[in-house]
Amino acid sequence: MRFGPEPAADVAGALLAHSVQLPGRVVKKGRLLTAADATDLVAAGVAEVIVARLDPDDVPEDAAAEALARALAGGGLVVQAPFTGRCNLVAAEAGIVLLDRAAIDQINAVDPAITVATLAPFDAVSPRQLVATIKIIPFAAPRAALERCVALAAPLSVHAFAAKRVGLIQTQLPATKPSVLDATERTMADRLATMAATLTATRRCAHTTDAVAAAIRELDRADLDILLIAGASAVVDRRDVLPAGIEAAGGTVHHFGMPVDPGNLLLLAERAGRPVLGLPGCVRSPKLNGADWVLQRLCADLTVTPADVMAMGVGGLLKEIPLRGQARDQPVAPRAPKIAGLVLAAGLSRRMGRTKLTLPVEGMAMVVHAVDAVLAAQVSDVTVVTGHDSAAVRQALAGRPVRCVDNPDFASGLASSLHAGLRQLPDDVDGVVVHLGDMPRVTSVDIDRLIAAFAPADQRSIIVPIHDGQRGNPVLIARSLWAEILRVTGDQGARPVVQANPGLVAEVAIDHPGVLFDIDTPAAFEALA
Repeated sequence: MRFGPEPAADVAGALLAHSVQLPGRVVKKGRLLTAADATDLVAAGVAEVIVARLDPDDVPEDAAAEALARALAGGGLVVQAPFTGRCNLVAAEAGIVLLDRAAIDQINAVDPAITVATLAPFDAVSPRQLVATIKIIPFAAPRAALERCVALAAPLSVHAFAAKRVGLIQTQLPATKPSVLDATERTMADRLATMAATLTATRRCAHTTDAVAAAIRELDRADLDILLIAGASAVVDRRDVLPAGIEAAGGTVHHFGMPVDPGNLLLLAERAGRPVLGLPGCVRSPKLNGADWVLQRLCADLTVTPADVMAMGVGGLLKEIPLRGQARDQPVAPRAPKIAGLVLAAGLSRRMGRTKLTLPVEGMAMVVHAVDAVLAAQVSDVTVVTGHDSAAVRQALAGRPVRCVDNPDFASGLASSLHAGLRQLPDDVDGVVVHLGDMPRVTSVDIDRLIAAFAPADQRSIIVPIHDGQRGNPVLIARSLWAEILRVTGDQGARPVVQANPGLVAEVAIDHPGVLFDIDTPAAFEALA
């Protein structure tokens, strides 16, 4: 790769290394500069810019990142579209991360241009949580280095939580307060719910070996997958009340103690082919402890051996550390943005001369193509705004998992339909892809590329597709800008908001003209053929 300054007049075909502010727009770093860009730079008085030009043995950053991401993606993971040399792997469902640490280390040692960052092995994740990110640091990766990394790749995976039935026995002494036992049940039920498990049976008994054994046998009828036992007094030896009760009921104690704090006093046992855990006292608190790590693996159908428990020491210091008088904050797990899909299908079709959204395109109504593209993309849900000929549009979409919203003011123009749709979107979405119902050539891959570019923290709050230097649709817009959109009126959508915020706009190059092609006239419809 060649890197350095070049005269602004000669930069067509090069990648811009640093963003440049021009009148009315920002040319973002990483853009493949066009002849029109060069003209704009010169007109703005820019003499030279720093650019990169790829050599024949370079793999462009997005292609390189995606290739390695796909080599690393195992079960339970979704490969997101690449953008700016980054390709993320996110969890498809809640579960436990499995990975080969040595393989990741080997990949990261091949070439400094190619990096892989992951969560730790056996971390618990929720749906949409970021599990790994592959980043190409410059604008390209050497082909030989990339091929070596792909060959070294051992797939990561997320082992999904299963719907486990869990029982809980609590022992009590004369001084044990029932309120403490009640609170422990609630805390344990909440803890298990994060692992897709259910607390289905509970018992309370005296803190004696015989009582514990009897309670275990009594729960045989509950058809449990995992049995938990919380003692009124902590286990301090393998011959204490809880382990003795487990053995008296025909169980086997495999291990006592773990190098995790809090959670040291964990007991690992088995009876009748199912795991039995003697719980440390810290489980009465909802805070993370060593028992959580063991339970998470069991709830994901992973075997936990004494060797596994003894290997938990590195990273096992979970106790909160006072720092300047305050306990440390728990980090918030990064997740993929939650993006809603919004299809506008309420227009009058004035220039077409007849209702256009239900016209047949390759055997389906035109609007169906637009809606199906959004449904197949990585969006959380899809809303369709109808108006003119609403019944026909709804009929065309029958059976598809979309929310239809009527805009009674559709004749006033596009803005009213956009407002009607935004007001119906869920409160927890981070942004919305606004698509037009008369654009049947946009694909789900195009939409996923817009979503991959979305990063409000990096000043990428408005994502627009471009083809041959021309901006098109759909457009992805962050929630933070919706209030501005709701002030737009007439027959215009989000364009005034896009124009008013050039520093927040990121362009995504699309290699086909479908993002520019809307069907407004009979001639445009005929051109579909």
